[in-house]
Amino acid sequence: MKNLPRAIFFLSLFCLSAFLGAAQSDRAKIEIVVPKSYQAPKMTASAELDSLLKAAVARVVDPSNGKNFKPEEIAATLIDVRDPQNLKWANVSGEKPIYPASVVKMFYMAALERQLEDGKIALTPELTRGLKDMIVDSSNEATQYVLDVLTDTSSGAELPQKQFEKWQYQRNRVNRFFSSMGYTNINVNQKTFCEDAYGIEQQSRDYKGQNRNMITTNATARLLAEIVLGRMNTPERTAKMMELMKREPFKPSSDPDDQSVGFTGKALIDTKMTDAKLWSKAGWTSRTRHDAAYIETGDGLKFVLAVYTENHANDRDAIPMVATRVIEGLKGMN
Repeated sequence: MKNLPRAIFFLSLFCLSAFLGAAQSDRAKIEIVVPKSYQAPKMTASAELDSLLKAAVARVVDPSNGKNFKPEEIAATLIDVRDPQNLKWANVSGEKPIYPASVVKMFYMAALERQLEDGKIALTPELTRGLKDMIVDSSNEATQYVLDVLTDTSSGAELPQKQFEKWQYQRNRVNRFFSSMGYTNINVNQKTFCEDAYGIEQQSRDYKGQNRNMITTNATARLLAEIVLGRMNTPERTAKMMELMKREPFKPSSDPDDQSVGFTGKALIDTKMTDAKLWSKAGWTSRTRHDAAYIETGDGLKFVLAVYTENHANDRDAIPMVATRVIEGLKGMN
């Protein structure tokens, strides 16, 4: 009888351990599920938009402008969303997988809002802060946290192969979500860093970067269009996502790489389109400079434009140049 309290203690400890183990196992099985009502957008290739977008990209690639852009260093996708039931679109190298930098954060935001809506993740003040900082400030640390929450994985030491495969399967949760909606040629399973990845994060990249994030401008533009049109979630959650991506290009900023003024927004500033509205998610590294933007103009234009550039990270004119030509061309089609 003297050993009874001790036995009860160890029994309780065993039960708690079993409970936590079961809970962790249950979390490992969680998937991000597409609603049964979801329908992929139907988009019709437009000869007019194709001609317009190719001309816009050609201005960047033209040797006479001194930018030294090669055709393979820029990709773009344009979607006219004025008629949600009849989306027209065009692309230039739109199916080429490119390292997306911080544009991937838009994909993580959409996946997180899906999980929140389905009650598979609980919204806390800390998660609210992380989501905001990931999209508004493009914080890499916030992104690391959000991806951990989304996939029930965490950074740390390298793992033996069998354990790593289980970890990697969970980390691919976001990939499976977008794949189930028909997204192709993308890999969205890595954290973003200011410097470099270490430990299991480097192991996940396959050490030499073979498994880094890769996204096409087609997938980027499609996702933004689906958010804009309310296809990704409820009206309430769509509004929250749009609010996080709302930019103010005419608000003074001393940062030339600010998401509001340093990318597509610069086109609105340069052309003094003060009646235009902008929602976007930019991304840039020492090698890349990208933007995914949705624009509404005072005269009724509504379009999504995704532009990715490589090897010209300090060129702050290429993306606005494409956007300006697109706006001019769309106005001419009205």
